[in-house]
Amino acid sequence: MFQSSSRTMLIPLIIACALFMENLDSTVIATALPAIATALHESPLRLNLAITSYLLSLAVFIPLSGWMADRFGARTVFRSAIVVFTIGSIACGLVNTLPQLVLARILQGMGGAMMMPVGRLVLLKSVPKSQLVSAMAYLTMPALLGPVLGPPVGGFIVTYWSWRWIFYINVPIGLLGFVLATLFIENTPESEVSRLDVPGFLLTGIGLACLVFGFESAGRGVLPVVLVAGLILGGGACLLIYARHARQTAQPIIDLSLFRIPTFATAVIGGSIFRVSVGALPFLLPLLLQLGFGLSAFRSGLITFASAAGAMAMKVTATPIIRTFGYRPVLIANAVICTIFLSSYALFRPTTPYLVIYVLLLAGGFFRSLQFTCVNTLAYANIAPAQMSRATSLSSMAQQLALSIGVGSGALALHLTLGWRGGTNLGAGDFAPAFLGVGLVTFLSLAFFLRLSPEAGNEVRGQARASLKTPSG
Repeated sequence: MFQSSSRTMLIPLIIACALFMENLDSTVIATALPAIATALHESPLRLNLAITSYLLSLAVFIPLSGWMADRFGARTVFRSAIVVFTIGSIACGLVNTLPQLVLARILQGMGGAMMMPVGRLVLLKSVPKSQLVSAMAYLTMPALLGPVLGPPVGGFIVTYWSWRWIFYINVPIGLLGFVLATLFIENTPESEVSRLDVPGFLLTGIGLACLVFGFESAGRGVLPVVLVAGLILGGGACLLIYARHARQTAQPIIDLSLFRIPTFATAVIGGSIFRVSVGALPFLLPLLLQLGFGLSAFRSGLITFASAAGAMAMKVTATPIIRTFGYRPVLIANAVICTIFLSSYALFRPTTPYLVIYVLLLAGGFFRSLQFTCVNTLAYANIAPAQMSRATSLSSMAQQLALSIGVGSGALALHLTLGWRGGTNLGAGDFAPAFLGVGLVTFLSLAFFLRLSPEAGNEVRGQARASLKTPSG
């Protein structure tokens, strides 16, 4: 679609602008919750509804994104998502009660649910597969940069301005993204669009909402254990029913037949296991530095920013690394490396020099970002153009679920550690089991990457062979 290499790289930067806004917003609010609770005369515990309502909205509407993009065009839906998210941000800044905030966050989530998978779809339709690794490296940045920038940005705004500005800062970013998308992204609606799978939408929406809410509540003591277990089991049951429904439906809203493509299945399943551990990291590290080390939110955010610095260094090296060694060797070796770095965080203590912490976070951020780039590009290596919208919906759904499981698993690990020693306040040593568990989960993803063929992803590497040119791989 775009011949110029510079314009090709402009597309992921435009999409990254919107995704950065979304990822920053989803983490910056956590730092501001105490101030928002005071202003709204609510307890900080009840304000967790502001986070949960957003995640539930994401879970419900992500499966709808692929059909919407096919029906109305990817650019139209992407721009509309930016508008909805920006209006939701303004509404969040204007609220005066908790119910108003919850409703505004649901509106934000509706926009965010479309921005994430449809933005990736725009990228896949705009960038040749031979340049996909470089483009995805730019797109990976917001996922890692947003969570580490969130705490210091949120702490700074709440300390020196008003908490309402954590939402208002989205307005200029949203306007910029809308204008750039209008100028540089072409609209590509599909000529033939199937009818909306309403039963499938309801099953996936309810199932994902229950699972996300259940995993987000696990280990936090907010809901009774029986209710949390019921949510997780009920959500799992809905998805199992959907799997049966999908086999009997000609055009299901989430196409599970995509898992028959080996590269897609490996990238989504193995990548989701990897994301569980990475999802726990932004939750565990700030708590360790603030509760275990006694640092302020702003200082801890400056330290965890090292992960983002490592991710930025990866941006210019991912393409030559993947093209030189291939997907299978990189994913296997990198899974082991990431396991070592994540497990090493269990050794952090208040006496550990900050330089050592910074270096380990820096290197860990580099290799985690490299793994993200690998799985994100490998997933679409053998996907036909007509399957792209369904592939992005399924991949985004799996990513959101994995990140929620990661946060819930991290909280549960801390809760179990406190219960084991009979304590009530977290200390630095209480985080070691959680980080070791995170490392173990990362290592488990290795089993899926070992099953890859040596030729997997050659087309994306720019070294396609004739036998790899069919979409089915």
